[in-house]
Amino acid sequence: MQDVELDRDTRPTRADLLTMTSRIVAAYAGRNDIGAGDLPGLIRSVYGCLDRHAEGVTTAQAEPEAPRKAAIPINRSVTPDYLVCLEDGKRLKMLKRHLRAAYGLTPEEYRAKWGLPPDYPMVAPNYAAERSAFAKKIGLGRNSDAGGRTAH
Repeated sequence: MQDVELDRDTRPTRADLLTMTSRIVAAYAGRNDIGAGDLPGLIRSVYGCLDRHAEGVTTAQAEPEAPRKAAIPINRSVTPDYLVCLEDGKRLKMLKRHLRAAYGLTPEEYRAKWGLPPDYPMVAPNYAAERSAFAKKIGLGRNSDAGGRTAH
């Protein structure tokens, strides 16, 4: 790809915007887990931001985004074996890493965005119980002797 040369007084062409968009999206997709179904929206979003910026319109001045609808009803997003991400509908045992990688969200930001209670789980209940049982079985959390080793 060619380098895009721009100066402050010249609005970039559509081809310039497309080149910049493709580079940004390729770099993002190369470092983040993003589904094929999410790419068109990402491309539109990046292109739109670049286009608005080229026109001198900041994101804050741009038309506000319509509130997003959850992928499934919130009351059905927690099951014993998995959680359903409200952003994309994916079924996951652990939600925290997916939110960070795919959307750059912390659990607190995710809960606030969707109006979830502070105790909304980030790990499926059965998976949490399995991990807890395993940790107890191998002795995690028990007091150790002065040498730092767990008593056997």
